[in-house]
Amino acid sequence: MRDTYHVGVTADGFLPDGSSRFGDLGLDRLTAAGLTWEYLPSVEHQLTPDVLAPYDAVLSLGHLGLTRDAAAAAPRLRHLARYGAGYDGIDVPGVAAEGVVVTNTPTAVRRPLALAALTLLLALAHRLPENHQAAAEGRWGDRGLYRGPGVAGRTVGIVGLGGVGCELAELVRPLGVRVLAADPGADTARAESVGAQLVPLDRLAAESDYVVLTAALTPSSYHLVDAGLLAAMRPTSYLVNVGRGGLVDHDALRSALLAGRIAGAGLDVLEPEPPAPDDPLLTHPDVIVTPHALCWTQDFTDAVATSAVEAIIDVAQGRRPAHALDPSALHHERHAG
Repeated sequence: MRDTYHVGVTADGFLPDGSSRFGDLGLDRLTAAGLTWEYLPSVEHQLTPDVLAPYDAVLSLGHLGLTRDAAAAAPRLRHLARYGAGYDGIDVPGVAAEGVVVTNTPTAVRRPLALAALTLLLALAHRLPENHQAAAEGRWGDRGLYRGPGVAGRTVGIVGLGGVGCELAELVRPLGVRVLAADPGADTARAESVGAQLVPLDRLAAESDYVVLTAALTPSSYHLVDAGLLAAMRPTSYLVNVGRGGLVDHDALRSALLAGRIAGAGLDVLEPEPPAPDDPLLTHPDVIVTPHALCWTQDFTDAVATSAVEAIIDVAQGRRPAHALDPSALHHERHAG
């Protein structure tokens, strides 16, 4: 480790009063490990060489991008630690070739995000917003008008059978549902281990009462849910998205909802974020929207912060971190000595 291993913490996780929107990030552990740290200036979308220049590592609290060119032009940088599981916008193989290892926190995210998906699913299944509104407005005579479809005997289709998808499958199985899964990278053994049946995406859309997106956003999954896939869904089925907003063509989703081609949607992620204030999805009676934060429980933020900080300390002290997306970066000359 260098005499002074300096860490930059991005400002996108902080509120105007200077407090962290995630609570205690455990940054004192960096100090205890002999590392120094400071907050970066505000950055809009991309981490640039001038911002990166003073740092050995950056803890990215939001979804800032990093290109290979920027990594090459910041020769001190060795590590980009993502607070969370997503890494869209980061050229992982490109920056690894320049010696910058990218880590994320998939294990810490897994259960809270699966629970967030289940929360949206159950809220739709029980028509929670309508029932809340009826009670809030004193319309007790409307009891029974908002009877949801429930879940027993229904089919839940999970798109993306990674850690979160597998966790969700195990959470919903005791509810008496049939579980389908679609994921080109998954195999039958993985699906069977969590009680899911692996099927093509179009079949999942056609047979599921609840289509839940937990997939990562990649060039091949961008707008995976388009007009064609929405048309394959039943008029009584619901879409839930806790993956990334870019998985869904939102113009097609608005059209499908307006035409009654699907029953409703639960969206913790949108494209763009934040959406326009007049976006019809925000006021549609059959849509629940949350601000990409439904999984942000205390246990989530504690676990994610611990995982991200441990990764920074591991790399600084010459150890392989637990969740390196491309470990080949660790063999680069930047990590020598």
